Amino acid sequence: MTIVRLGLRENWQQFALLVLVNAFVGTMVGVERSVLTLLAETEFGVVSATAALSFLVAFGLSKAAANFLAGDFAERIGRRRILVTGWLFALPVPFLLWWAPSWGWVVAANLLLGVNQGLAWSATVIMKIDLVGPRQRGLAMGLNEFAGYLAVALAALGAGYLASTMGPRSGPVWIGGGAAILGLAVSAWFVKDTGGHVELEHVMADRGIEGGPDEFPTGTRARLWHSSWTHKPLFAANQAGFVNNLNDGLAWGLFPLFFAASGLSLGQIGWLAALYPAVWGVAQVGTGALSDRTGRRPLIVSGMLLQAVGLGLFAVTDEFASWAAASVVLGLGTAAVYPTLIAQVSDLVSARDRASGVGIYRLWRDLGYVAGGLLAGVLADLFGFRAAIGVVAVLTALSGLLALRHLPGRAGSI
Repeated sequence: MTIVRLGLRENWQQFALLVLVNAFVGTMVGVERSVLTLLAETEFGVVSATAALSFLVAFGLSKAAANFLAGDFAERIGRRRILVTGWLFALPVPFLLWWAPSWGWVVAANLLLGVNQGLAWSATVIMKIDLVGPRQRGLAMGLNEFAGYLAVALAALGAGYLASTMGPRSGPVWIGGGAAILGLAVSAWFVKDTGGHVELEHVMADRGIEGGPDEFPTGTRARLWHSSWTHKPLFAANQAGFVNNLNDGLAWGLFPLFFAASGLSLGQIGWLAALYPAVWGVAQVGTGALSDRTGRRPLIVSGMLLQAVGLGLFAVTDEFASWAAASVVLGLGTAAVYPTLIAQVSDLVSARDRASGVGIYRLWRDLGYVAGGLLAGVLADLFGFRAAIGVVAVLTALSGLLALRHLPGRAGSI
């Protein structure tokens, strides 16, 4: 009989496998960040920023819905089955992008990619939190997001290089196709479910060994309303996640068009597309662990404000070196926020309710991609790239102030 224990050290082998799997998940989306919006204009003649960002709206909608379903079904059928299912949706994506005869095919591929990201990334997040227990959630999320977004950065850089030598479709098919096959193989053959760890943590909380979180209602509709509005700390975390991905959607979809219009080469665009998630990915190892000691709110609030500063720098400067510096600032701000928000949500719900609570948070967070794609595209078409970036910078700062008001202090963290 396998003895179930909580802790990173006690479960390091499965934890390491899940870190590897999340790197494959990040690779799938990273190959698009430096080339896809450019593909819209160069190969399909899509010149409107709003139309070019339609793939991002499709991605955000399907990923948000998949996040919600992943949280709900993970409690019913197990985390591992959700993970494997997510990879099955990934397999057709590289080939759809390779053969796409029209922009509609690209949008359809991103619907599938969104399902993959929602199911697979949600499953790895939830399973890592299950394994480590309540006292290392920030560290677990830091390592998870580090792997995912460092892979995003490397894939964006690799796709940019392949685009300059073999064409813009080469990165998605070679890099993305390899990631999909390896991710499915590792998930199906080596990853184990974490249901036993959930039950152990629940028993420990019942016995008073670990602190108990707030009451979470039963019923899907009641839980959604509770997290989205009634429970102010959960509302604050959800809105911060929403705005964070709103500005990430702007960076993903609009920045390559902005840089190209400013005269940068494909190689330079690839470097800038990679630098922001690289800083974000590496710094999360430290910020996630730091939030376990200092509390979640200071990192979330300061991170949102730092993101606003980084976006502002993009709006008011106009050369590669300045944009590289702005990418670093934006990456540091996102690193402070991203793993900490998931840890904060996990602090506020019980072990048995974790999958549902995290799923609702990730639903709202990834609807930010939809809002970012629509808002950035419309504003850029009407007022220009810099105005769109400036408006999103202001929204990000306001979100940070809202988090300051409603998130719990040290007592609300483990």
